[in-house]
Amino acid sequence: MRLHVTLDDDLVAELDRRVGPRERSAFIARAVTHALAEQGRWEQLESALGALADAGHDWDADPSAWVREQRTGDRRRVG
Repeated sequence: MRLHVTLDDDLVAELDRRVGPRERSAFIARAVTHALAEQGRWEQLESALGALADAGHDWDADPSAWVREQRTGDRRRVG
């Protein structure tokens, strides 16, 4: 699909310097894809806020001991 986008002259010059005028569209498509994926990750993180209670977990008293136990407590996972 064709799309009309307006960019500052300095930005276009930098884009051309880095990727060349014949690679603008491909570079912009990759940049937009990357930005949308990043936006999606932030939306997922924000939607998960508050999903866990603030207290009442096995790790509350000593988080590092809990992590150690998780790492070594199952013989199938050791080694």
